[in-house]
Parts: sequence; C-alpha cells; structure tokens
Amino acid sequence: MKILNRHSLMLALLALALPLQAQVTVSAGIDSLQLYIGEQARVKLEVSCPADGQLVMPAYPDNRLMEGIEIVGEVVTDTQYLNKGMQMLVKQEFTVTSFDTAFYFIPPFEVMVDSQSYASNPLALKVFTFEIDTMDVEAIFPIKGVVERPITGAEVLPVLISVALIIGLCFLIPYLLRRYKDDKPILRRVTIAPKLPPHQVALKEMERIKEEKAWQHDDIKGFYTELTDALRTYMQDRFGFNAMEMTSCEIIRKLDEQPDKEWIGEVRELFTMADLVKFAKYKPLINENDMNLVNAIDFVNRTKVEEEAPEAPQVQEIVVREGRPKQQQALLAAGIALLCALGAGAIYVAVCEVIHLFF
Repeated sequence: MKILNRHSLMLALLALALPLQAQVTVSAGIDSLQLYIGEQARVKLEVSCPADGQLVMPAYPDNRLMEGIEIVGEVVTDTQYLNKGMQMLVKQEFTVTSFDTAFYFIPPFEVMVDSQSYASNPLALKVFTFEIDTMDVEAIFPIKGVVERPITGAEVLPVLISVALIIGLCFLIPYLLRRYKDDKPILRRVTIAPKLPPHQVALKEMERIKEEKAWQHDDIKGFYTELTDALRTYMQDRFGFNAMEMTSCEIIRKLDEQPDKEWIGEVRELFTMADLVKFAKYKPLINENDMNLVNAIDFVNRTKVEEEAPEAPQVQEIVVREGRPKQQQALLAAGIALLCALGAGAIYVAVCEVIHLFF
C-alpha cells in the first residue's frame, strides 16, 4: 500500500511538471449562404492558440478565395489576448463576391501553429442569377451613352480666384523687388519750433494751473506739485542750478546766493506750504492758495530776464535722410519669398482645376 501511494504521488508530481499544452481551435463562418451575382458576403475566420505560439494565417493570392469567388474587401486581422495573456485569439474578416452562378464548396481554412497544421470547418455558398424575361422587349434597355456633365459656377470659382491672384502678384512682386534692390533712403520732415524764454514757459504753465483750479476740486496736493514743478523748471533755466533734483531747503540756500533777495521770503513761504501739503497732509485756506499762486507769478515777473524776441517766431523745417533699417529690409525679403510661394500655389491650383474641368 505504501509503495502504491508513493507511485501515485510521483505520477501526480510528474503530471504537474509537464507543460500544459493549450488547445488550438480554428473556426470559420459566413454571414450569408445564398447570394445573387455581384452581391457580397463577409467571411470570418477565428483562431485560438497559445500566446507564445508561432501563428501563420492563410494567404489569398490574387485576392481569390477559390476559383469563382473573389475577395473584394480589405482583409482585416484583429488580435486579442485572453486568460491573463496566456491565450491568443486572432480574428480575420474579409468580403467576398462571385459573378458566376454555382454552388461553391469552400474547403477548410488551414493555419499553422508552431509548424503544425490546423483546419477549420468547411463553408458553402450558393450564387443565383437574375431571371430576365427575354420576351418583354421593354424590360431590356440599351447601353446608355456618355452624358456630358455641365460645368458649374462652384467649379469655375477656384480657377477665377487663382487667376486673379496670379495677376495681382505679377504686379506686386516686381514692385517689391525694385524696392528691395533700390534701398532708397527715407526722407522725413522735422519741424523745429523756436524755444521760448524760461519766464514765458513758466507763466504759461502757471496760467494753465490757474484755469484748472485744482485746489477748488480737493486736489490740493496736485495743485502744489504742479506749481512747485513749474517754479523748479524756471529756476533751473534762469539761475543755472539743478532745482528739479533739490529739496526745498537746498533751493532756498541757492536763492540766498543771488544778489537780489527781496523775493526770498515769499518763495520760502510757498515751498514750506507745499511741503506741509505734500508730506503732512496740511489743508491751507482758499485765500492762501490764491496768494501762493500770485506770489509764484510775481516771483517769475520780478526775476525774469527780458530778451529781444523776433516779431514773428520763425519755425524751422528740416529734412532728415534715414536709410531703411536692416530689420525692415529682412521683412521685405521674407514678404517677397512668401508672395512667390503663394503665386506658385495659385498656379498649381489653377492648372489642377483646369485639368479636372476639361480632361
């Protein structure tokens, strides 16, 4: 009994050690068993085999399934993997037809798996013809001749557009080529107005500030900023020091160096009031704003230097010659190349459309 059990165990282990051979199955089917001449039917072939097997599907030389049956559709093959990739299912489909009446016996399809042949089930196909009553003459029609198809406007439109585009490019491209080769300088007229004296510029700016009346619209800070900037610009042009980059104290010290100091006190009060408004949010009275504006105008009038101005200021106009920039020259060359490519495409389209219409 022990010896028997030992042999049984050894046989079981041997059976487990042997590789399991997956089964190979081949099946074929057709969706219609009867056809009229010229009708079509779909043939399906399925092969199930091990995933690691070398599968060779049947070949169809000259797109003929057999004598009398032709393959008219594309042979489509689809592969799927089943059982966690251990099994492979290959499906092959194609369309067949026949132009001869007969009963066809389609032999089994043969496939090769690991150099071993496997066959599917056979198929059958019956092909019928149409019954024509030769006694009925009206049922038989002669072969019709070739019908001339009229040319439509939609077919002529691409040709007309292409021809119009080609004609336009024939004028535009030579013009741009001449511009590119000439590289003529660009003439630009510049008008130079005479420079006004510093006191006129300052008084003009203060007149504008007076007309805007910013202090009456709660823009006190903007009013004093514009007023002091106008004074700083005037002092810079009149006295020659960089007032725009100086503080109020530095400006007063510079003015103290001037021989006439009667107006220093008014200017000092104006700049002190402006600093309080801009940095301390001080709100002066309306009459103080008016007084500071009047003092600023009076300061300019008292310190201005009168210059003999011409009766009518002469406006000079000069012509500046500028060469074409290299970037513009490169863009012009790129535009010419693009237009040439567009013209070539238009010619190609026109020729193709004419051939399609008349040949």
